[in-house]
Amino acid sequence: MAEAKKLFIKTYGCQMNVYDSERMAEALGASGYVTTTSADDADMILLNTCHIREKAAEKVYSELGRFKALKAANPDLKIGVAGCVAQAEGEEIMRRQPLVDLVVGPQTYHRLPAMEKAVRAGARAVDTEFPEEDKFEHLPRGPRAGRGPTAFLTVQEGCDKFCAFCVVPYTRGAEVSRPVARILGEARDLVARGVREITLLGQNVNAYHGAGENGDWGLARLIRDLAKIEGLERIRFTTSHPNDMEDDLIAAHGDEPKLMPYLHLPVQSGSDRILKAMNRKHTAESYVRLIERLRAARPDLLLSGDFIVGFPGETDQDFEDTLALVRKVGYGQAYSFKYSARPGTPAAERAGVPDEVASERLQRLQALLTEQQYAAQDAMIGREVLVLFEKPGRETGQMVGKSEYLHAVHVTDPTVQIGQIARVRVTGRTSNSLAAELV
Repeated sequence: MAEAKKLFIKTYGCQMNVYDSERMAEALGASGYVTTTSADDADMILLNTCHIREKAAEKVYSELGRFKALKAANPDLKIGVAGCVAQAEGEEIMRRQPLVDLVVGPQTYHRLPAMEKAVRAGARAVDTEFPEEDKFEHLPRGPRAGRGPTAFLTVQEGCDKFCAFCVVPYTRGAEVSRPVARILGEARDLVARGVREITLLGQNVNAYHGAGENGDWGLARLIRDLAKIEGLERIRFTTSHPNDMEDDLIAAHGDEPKLMPYLHLPVQSGSDRILKAMNRKHTAESYVRLIERLRAARPDLLLSGDFIVGFPGETDQDFEDTLALVRKVGYGQAYSFKYSARPGTPAAERAGVPDEVASERLQRLQALLTEQQYAAQDAMIGREVLVLFEKPGRETGQMVGKSEYLHAVHVTDPTVQIGQIARVRVTGRTSNSLAAELV
């Protein structure tokens, strides 16, 4: 039997990239590859890239530069770039970095085995098309590697919203939803291998409209059918757009016990003027009313969000409007960033806010968001929550997992097992986690 080749994948960015990396590993597994945790002994290195953060492409080129010595020591080593930077840069990656053997976009990684065969034969391969065929239909359907008790499952890709700051419509393409039967089948496979919690993924996941019985299904109906799978105890989804939060999905937060009381719902700004410039197609007021409806359905819902400060044209008053919205809504956690231009997006052509102004605003916003996060954590002290334990903690005998509200919780108790859902009482908090004891 031929010795297995070793594949090293480094994943950047979002949860969907984590999912994509797993599927790329499975695709190449059919070509005789097993994954390794070190690039030093790999036969192939794949960088699965993200184009959302600042200077994303330059970070990839910097990382590739570190592999020159490995390539010199092992001329048979193959190096590939995948993901959204690959989609955006394409042939430019090949031109700038000759050591790269293949470039593959996020919609064509099912073609990796054929590309790998071509590069082994001496070719250099680039595939950044938006193919008509469903890549998921062409991925291996056999047994997948063992895993922990939680998993991501992509149900929708792409986005039709064209926010002025965002590259996703250009790197992931138009909105596409996977058929219901394929999702249910993959979920059952995951549960059969010990998964107890599934997070449904999509660039705009609540726009899901996959083909099912009697026509297209929305996300709420999909969640309700997933909840019928015996052994699947928890369901989450991310990331959502306020304009696609339909009535049945709001209702599901109140009447589907397996749908966890945590929602990531980005707003980006509290200023209607900036929201219009961002092409968000909602207002601050409509967002607040939506949150009120969600909390009416599920009063203990913990909310997360995304914010951009320093967007081109943002005034002091615009920023104050954002702070006002944060105070009105109240977030359990949130992500906030200074605006940075993405080439090819409409906002990239506009003059930005001075960096020192944006930095000062970001500091003030993050201080407020951190204050709210700590308040939400403090409110949990003394409460009983259910924790799905996922891995050992740093201390001897410690186990770490997630509560229903996605808080990281650690318990020191030798009886706790990975994959167990246990009732605990929260006894304290650190900056990013809760301490607890078994009830």
